[in-house]
Amino acid sequence: MENEKDSSNFSIGKSAQERGMSHIPECYVLLLSERLSQGLTSENLMTIDIGRLHGTNHDRSVVVEEIGKACRQMGFFQVINHGICQKVLDEALHAESSFFDLPNEHKAPFMSNDVNKPVRYGTSLKDGLDRVQFWRVFLKHYAHPLEQWIESWPSKPTNYRETMGRYAVEVMRLSNELTGAITESPGLGPKYLDDKMEKGLLVMAVNCYPPCPQPDLTLGLPPHSDYSCITVLLQSCPGLQIKPSPDGKWIGVPEINGALQIHVGDHFEVLRNGLYMRSTVNSENTRISIASLHSLGMDVKMETAKELIDEEHPKGYMESSFRDFLNFLSDNDIANGNNFIDSLKMRDQ
Repeated sequence: MENEKDSSNFSIGKSAQERGMSHIPECYVLLLSERLSQGLTSENLMTIDIGRLHGTNHDRSVVVEEIGKACRQMGFFQVINHGICQKVLDEALHAESSFFDLPNEHKAPFMSNDVNKPVRYGTSLKDGLDRVQFWRVFLKHYAHPLEQWIESWPSKPTNYRETMGRYAVEVMRLSNELTGAITESPGLGPKYLDDKMEKGLLVMAVNCYPPCPQPDLTLGLPPHSDYSCITVLLQSCPGLQIKPSPDGKWIGVPEINGALQIHVGDHFEVLRNGLYMRSTVNSENTRISIASLHSLGMDVKMETAKELIDEEHPKGYMESSFRDFLNFLSDNDIANGNNFIDSLKMRDQ
């Protein structure tokens, strides 16, 4: 019989986390330097009331300034009064939790390591190929334009498409609103990317982090930055850590009832010099997170705004598209520290 403790990897549908194994197999154990940080703080994390974007001109200017500051300093902030009612948030989390609770035969048609598939189920990052596997299960699917993709989503649970479709519409509206405020902050104007974002992609990445018997030895996701312009994250409970700079300290993101987490992605690097994130696991509860990643169209290149380039601020990054990111993901193991944003840096800078 195979010694499961010494297995080098596990395949989709048979992973240690899916089977609820009582120990951490060696292929999940991280190096000591990669494990959880102790003594985390949440100081300097901004929570912004974006309902004021619809107030007076003064109110809007104050919120835009707050968002700009958060983008420059942290690349991350939380939003309240975002216009998505609690019922929609709760139902979305419940629909995703119900999907992961289904028997494997309902999930098997979506199982794949092919990052180009618009709907796919998997575990870790690339199952059976990664140097280290991670304690998570995920479902990813495209969500904009909704009518183009919704019929390819799981049909079970029976209310999945209706419930997640409702959330996708709401989060798309919020993403567009926040994008306008982010581009307004450095003087580009609130409509700078309107047309491109409306014709762009919304990818919903749903992560399930089951209870882990030895959470201090592994992670749900390794340190990474998001490839999107903006990511809106909804979580069932805390577990996210961020690091504003590669050499900075990890910061635990606190739970604020009804708040959503906003990540400035690689394609908004013109406003910020990078953000790293990772997801933790725990020994008691299953954590569900829904990351809605909003980017330009598949082959539309994002480049540094010419208005933000001068002698003191030379162009620092090459242009890139969502397809470029998928190609990078296919060819690289991000658990080894390979980050898409690093591949875009101009080498003469």
